[in-house]
Amino acid sequence: MKKRVLWSCSAAALLLVGVAFAQYPVLDMVADKLVQHYQQASCEQLWEERAMKQGRPKSDREQEMIRILHEDAQMRAMFINRVAAPIANKEFECGMIP
Repeated sequence: MKKRVLWSCSAAALLLVGVAFAQYPVLDMVADKLVQHYQQASCEQLWEERAMKQGRPKSDREQEMIRILHEDAQMRAMFINRVAAPIANKEFECGMIP
């Protein structure tokens, strides 16, 4: 029983520390995942993904994230600051932007 309580308290403390360091923990997770995807993907993979996405409607999750970013300028600025440079650099290397 004591181990379970100790584990629960430890988990809660870690969660609170994580939230304290990240004002928007979900945004950090999404941004990190997106940057990691671009860094690990080959140019061919990115070109294929771009071709598949054209004309396809955005998922509910993507639409919700976009709505949130439209409504919260501070969150939007943090997200763009985190993802813009790595994505733009990769797209430039792949010839996806001039």
